[in-house]
Amino acid sequence: MRVMVVGASKGLGKAFVEGLSQDAALIAGVARRAPLDISASPGCELRWIEADLSRPEAAVEQIAAQAPEALDAILYNLGVWEEHAFTEGYDFLADSPTAIARMVDINVTATILLLQRLIPRVLGARKPQIILTGSTSGLAGSGRPEVTFAASKHALRGIADALRESFRARRLAVTCLQLGYLNTDDGLEVPRETASLRGEGSLIPMHDVVAMTRTLLHLSDASFVREIVMPALMDERF
Repeated sequence: MRVMVVGASKGLGKAFVEGLSQDAALIAGVARRAPLDISASPGCELRWIEADLSRPEAAVEQIAAQAPEALDAILYNLGVWEEHAFTEGYDFLADSPTAIARMVDINVTATILLLQRLIPRVLGARKPQIILTGSTSGLAGSGRPEVTFAASKHALRGIADALRESFRARRLAVTCLQLGYLNTDDGLEVPRETASLRGEGSLIPMHDVVAMTRTLLHLSDASFVREIVMPALMDERF
C-alpha cells in the first residue's frame, strides 16, 4: 500500500505516519518542514515533501512535482484554527480578516486544489481511497462558537460528498473522520491504556483514530464508510 499523509509532522499526523507504516510499503508525508523524530516501520519507505499550504497554489505545485506517481490512499489531515479557539478568550469579532482568509486558504482552498491534482494518482489503485480529517466542530449542534474553523470543517463534508459523486464510476471511496477532542500529548509510544486515562474520558487517544483508519484502509472493495463521528466518551455535546 502506498499512502500520502498531508499534515504529517506532529500530533495526529505523526501518529498516522507511524501507525499506518505497519501496513504500507510507502508513506509520503507532507509538512512545512520534514521532522527528524518520526520513523516508519521496517519495510516501509518514508519520504518527506516540504510545502507550506498557507500558499496553496505554490504548495500544490511543489507537492505534485514530488509525489509518487501512483498512490492507494490520500489521508488529508491538515487544518488550523483560530488563535484563541477552544478557550474562553475566543472572540469572532476580534479575528482579523487576514487570519480568517489564511484559515480558509489552508483548510479549504488548499484541500480542493491538492486533491484536484492528486486524485488521478489514486484512481488506478485497486481500491482508491481518500480520508479527510474533519472535526465534530463542523457538525450541526456541535456547541462550539469558533466560526471560521467550524465553517472550514463543515466544508469538508461538501467536498467529500461531491468527490464521491464525481468519481463513483471510478470506485473512489471517500470518508470523513469527524473527530472530537484528541489527546495529542501521548504518542503511539505510550500504551493505549495509559493514553486513554488522560482527560478522564474527555480526550480521544490517537491510538483509536489510527486503529479506525487502518480498518478503513483494509475494507473490501465492495464497501466504504461515508462518515465516522468519533467524540470522546464523556463529551457532553454528543
